[in-house]
Amino acid sequence: MFFLWYLLIGLVSGWIANVIVRGSGSGLIVNLIVGIIGGFLGGWIFSWFGVVAIGTFGNVLCSIAGAVVLLWIAALVRPDKK
Repeated sequence: MFFLWYLLIGLVSGWIANVIVRGSGSGLIVNLIVGIIGGFLGGWIFSWFGVVAIGTFGNVLCSIAGAVVLLWIAALVRPDKK
């Protein structure tokens, strides 16, 4: 059951991060992948500062922060589409 909860948190946080960075979502699978990887990245970055996400709200905020960082890095690496 926790696995499904983590997938839902990843999906929501990936969608919110895509809305923050790009202004729209990128699709179900991409949002899910961005949210899950963002959760790991956010937890790793927060641990540098000694911050621990507690509860569902904390996990979602941590995942959103990590997903936004991931999308910013991806935007720097990816060439511009014109």
